This record gives sequence, C-alpha cells and structure tokens, in this order.
Amino acid sequence: QKDSNLAQWFQARTSDGRKTTRKTMIVALARKLLIALWRLVTTGEVPNGVVLRLAS
Repeated sequence: QKDSNLAQWFQARTSDGRKTTRKTMIVALARKLLIALWRLVTTGEVPNGVVLRLAS
C-alpha cells in the first residue's frame, strides 16, 4: 500500500538511487514489516496507513 508509513519510509530512504543503499534498506524494511506483523498478531495494532479488508 503506497500510503503506508513503511512504504513512504522506504521511498524516502532509497531516493538517492545507489544500489548499496537500496539493498540495505530492503533488509531494514523486512525487519520493520516483521515487527509490524508481530504487533498486529499479538496486540491487534494496525500499522499507520495500512488498510485492512475482511477476508471473503
């Protein structure tokens, strides 16, 4: 989701165009996603900017 805080954070960090920065930020983003998913599962806290929809 383009409007989520994590997506905006990644775009801001990788806007310089260097490949090494992008690789490092992919790992950092994966860690942030893991933390966000853990918080969603354990406490029900939805990450900022994320829109959840009902399972059909």
